[in-house]
Amino acid sequence: MALKTKVKEYREKAGLKQSELAELVHARRETIVHLESGKYNPSLKLAMDIAKVFHVAVVELFEFTEEQSL
Repeated sequence: MALKTKVKEYREKAGLKQSELAELVHARRETIVHLESGKYNPSLKLAMDIAKVFHVAVVELFEFTEEQSL
């Protein structure tokens, strides 16, 4: 399964830089970079903290999808 995220989309709509979002959720900027690029799966706490920043449910930001096999 692959994690699909809308964090970047919501962050940009809110006019936040990666570093600003990181500060709001007490994470490193690099964590946000990797999260947005799909290279990092957040802890439940981090996912919930990010969702609170944008006033949405966690499922609005994150979705597990089946990976396509060739």
